Amino acid sequence: MTIARNRSYTGYFVLAAGVAVFAAAAAFASPAIAQEKVRVALPTKTYYPTIIAETALRQKLFAKEGITAELTVYRGGAEAFEAVAAGAADLTLGSTAIVAAGIKKGVKTKAISAAGLGYNGWYLMVKPDSPIKSASELEGKKVGITSAGSATDILARWTQNDKKVKFTTVPLGGGGLIPNLLSGNVDAIVLYSPLSYKVLQDKSVRPLIDFGTAVPEHLSGVWIAPDKLVDENPKLVQKINNALFGAMVWLKNKDNRQAAIKIISEIDEIPLPIAEAELDGNIMKLSSTGEMNEQLVQRGLDMAKLVGMTDVASVSAIYTTKFKPVPTK
Repeated sequence: MTIARNRSYTGYFVLAAGVAVFAAAAAFASPAIAQEKVRVALPTKTYYPTIIAETALRQKLFAKEGITAELTVYRGGAEAFEAVAAGAADLTLGSTAIVAAGIKKGVKTKAISAAGLGYNGWYLMVKPDSPIKSASELEGKKVGITSAGSATDILARWTQNDKKVKFTTVPLGGGGLIPNLLSGNVDAIVLYSPLSYKVLQDKSVRPLIDFGTAVPEHLSGVWIAPDKLVDENPKLVQKINNALFGAMVWLKNKDNRQAAIKIISEIDEIPLPIAEAELDGNIMKLSSTGEMNEQLVQRGLDMAKLVGMTDVASVSAIYTTKFKPVPTK
């Protein structure tokens, strides 16, 4: 697995201008062609798509499908999507919104299967001794997020909309969330797994909202491939899907539980108890079928509207249901 740049969580969502730049690059990039090698752009190292792809690699599921997979970790969902747009990658994981925004700017991609069905393991958190007992008490306060337009920003704005409360969001980067909360620079933070499980276990935070249960089910993460690959080599796309969902089945199989926890621990570089929490709280709740439908896609776009994403493609143009996974064994 190659790490393209230093990790910094930026979420899945990109501004239209950023997509436009890579749309131009995509126009001159060589399209993905039928070949054994598949280049997978992963949004960040400590994130579930990396666990899935790395598991497929370690369990030789790509190889069983006749694929040589090259995994590259980027700084976030935006950069991983840009790699696909520029022809530097054949597959990534992102949001339905990033696909929809890209299409409007000439970056032709499709969601080929569902992965995340919500924000499992994501929380709104405060310090243990904070006087704040509910999200409604954040009126006029400061809430830390990773960056503007990111998934943490989406969830912060969802909180304001759902709880009818107004607060100021403060971009801190992934590494700055916990330190700024504990030092009192912000009153609350939106935090993602597996880091959320670490601080929950050591009791250095107190959760106000579990977004995994509070936010309605929607497509929070989809596997994305360029239209060129989808149209010109559908057999290869099917094989990729088979390997990825073979990994999902393997990770969720109770007979593989201890091995799965060990793999998660190694990939995310986290202690075994936190890896176990990641397996139970997040991985086990990911899609096992890859099924997508119009309602789930639309809900994903509705979430993106919270950060001002409005110029997007139609729902029907965003995804295809041609590639129902047949999990590799």
